[in-house]
Amino acid sequence: MYAPCPPISFAAALLAGVSLFASPAAAQDAPADSPQESAAVPSAAETQGRVFTPEYFAQFAPRNALDMVARIPGFTIDDGNNGQRGLGQANQNVIVNGARFSSKSDSIRDQLSRISASDVVRIEILDGTALDIPGLSGQVANVVYTSNGTSGQFVWRTGFRPHNTEAQLYGGEVSVTGKTGALGYTFSLSNPNDRFGADGPTLITDADSTVIEEQFSKFSGKYDNPKFSANLSYDFGGETVANLNASYGADFLDQRIPEIATRPDGLVRTRDFFYTEDGPEYEIGGDIEFPLGPGKLKLIGLERFERDNGVSQLVDSFSGGRDTTGFRFADTNAIGERIGRFEYGWNMWQAEWQVSGEAAFNRLNRTSELFELDDNGEFVELDFTAGNGGVTENRYEALLSVSKQLTPKLSLQFTGGGEYSKIEQTGSAANSRSFQRPKGSLSLAWKPRDDFDLSLEFRRRVGQLSFGDFLASVNLQNENQNGGNNGLQPDQSWNIELEVNKRLGEWGSAKLQLRQAWFEDFVDFFPLENGGEARGNIGDATRFHLELNTTLRGDPIGWQGARLDVKALNRWMNLTDPFTGLDRPFSYDLKRLIDVDFRYDVPGSDWAFGSGVSSQTNVAYSRRQEVGRDYEGPTFMNLFVEHKDVFGLKVSATYGNILNARNKFDRTVFDGDRPDAPVLFVETLNRRIGPIFRFSVSGNL
Repeated sequence: MYAPCPPISFAAALLAGVSLFASPAAAQDAPADSPQESAAVPSAAETQGRVFTPEYFAQFAPRNALDMVARIPGFTIDDGNNGQRGLGQANQNVIVNGARFSSKSDSIRDQLSRISASDVVRIEILDGTALDIPGLSGQVANVVYTSNGTSGQFVWRTGFRPHNTEAQLYGGEVSVTGKTGALGYTFSLSNPNDRFGADGPTLITDADSTVIEEQFSKFSGKYDNPKFSANLSYDFGGETVANLNASYGADFLDQRIPEIATRPDGLVRTRDFFYTEDGPEYEIGGDIEFPLGPGKLKLIGLERFERDNGVSQLVDSFSGGRDTTGFRFADTNAIGERIGRFEYGWNMWQAEWQVSGEAAFNRLNRTSELFELDDNGEFVELDFTAGNGGVTENRYEALLSVSKQLTPKLSLQFTGGGEYSKIEQTGSAANSRSFQRPKGSLSLAWKPRDDFDLSLEFRRRVGQLSFGDFLASVNLQNENQNGGNNGLQPDQSWNIELEVNKRLGEWGSAKLQLRQAWFEDFVDFFPLENGGEARGNIGDATRFHLELNTTLRGDPIGWQGARLDVKALNRWMNLTDPFTGLDRPFSYDLKRLIDVDFRYDVPGSDWAFGSGVSSQTNVAYSRRQEVGRDYEGPTFMNLFVEHKDVFGLKVSATYGNILNARNKFDRTVFDGDRPDAPVLFVETLNRRIGPIFRFSVSGNL
């Protein structure tokens, strides 16, 4: 049975973490002239947190703000939008000029990469609870920059693998940022892309390990997402500022998996499988903030849309004159989101207050077609009514927040309110339901010393649904089908999070995070009455998350320019499997991770080199008649070398997958419902990935 909790209690973990980080033996203050801080820059952050000036980052030759934030000791960028319902309150840990990002299509990393390093005045590491931006807690990076004139930059990313893949030639981004009068602007053209593949054997055996079939497959794929983005800001004066964000792009995904299988009786099966997906996407949004009465009012609007056209096809041909068999599945998903939001903030009773309201309208329209290959070699359409229909959610939220500095070392932030939502489904399983849910949080931040702080947050969350789970779908490659579920509702959870930050003087810094979550209406696979399965609400669940981020510098031992970044996490999860009644962790969730990066900037030169090692373990999935795990590893390692000035350009080369990590898939399929059904077959896939070579060139325009 899976252990539902860590070997120490949550309370004990909190006490151990605090005592470890607060220990005087570990507290070594940075000297006054340490590059980690600069007291020469006057800022509100001087009494709240650390300040990093451009001089600190000079050894890394940064091209943009992203390069700079990535080099802050012990700090990891959190985009925050994953699973976010609507816009909501701020939940990222990076802000720019004291304001949050309002775009959902462009990540924090995207937007930071378009701010030229020469425009950055400083980066402040602040306590989120002490800011007047509700929703923030723990360490937050505030990038302070100003644009004078026009500047531009570009990065070209390319790469290749010697096995199963095309060359990756057209990745990168070019952007222009500037200011003319009261108008600020950023334009960018980008193409996040990838090329990937693997080849190797798959063994199919029965419960007694007798070989049923031996397979060999070659997997290859490519992905491109060209996109144009524009960000405009205008200062009307009188503290009235407006922003407009727009982007348009398209995504293209192609996967091919030819396979040859041999059975003990001599039968040879040849399989041709492919999956393609493409479609346009756009976002347009904006906000305006202006004084009103005793405070400021901010109005935000956003419209997003994406259409995905997907086709998968599987055809099996056999030796010995057997008939060819095959299936084709095609679906088109039109996904949209429309949001209107207001935030009104004011100062009262020596505290920052904010009242906010949001209306969000999400929609999905899907058309699906399932075909089977007949004896004449033609695909004939089958009935697949459950895969067609639409889902909409209309959601309204209202919250009141207050942030107050209780003492010079202790700050508080409280948010309370709720949401109302109505979910409607059309198609063969039409349904309509409405919900009212409380939401809110309480955060406390304590900074007893300049080199030590902690924050404690209690929060009530409501999860974000995947509308595709309401409708039926088919996975041809694994011969699985998900039924539709018109009774699906978002999970809810109570959460406690402790973040402890300790600066280690010249040695670096460390951050410890502990999170405990108690879920209601947790979403996982669950059984349908007709014998199938679907994504659905299966009851209560718990998860404990422990994470450590540490940066260690080589300066104290005389190794100037050396730096080691370590990230390690582990999760303990528990839910009751609806198929077996036994305890297990969450399907597909991350179980543990270790990520170690070393970088050495050679003093007095433009050279840098280093290495990275990472390994992660994901939880197996559990379905009605099978369990399995899809993963890569066990360990990835890379080496890189970088020159910061090749005719004014930064050039970097990386040799990846040195330890020969592989692409793996293991599953056990039962001849009936678990746990009592006998094993039908066991599938073990072990493909070669091979070396990965990447090359990038970046510079200023």
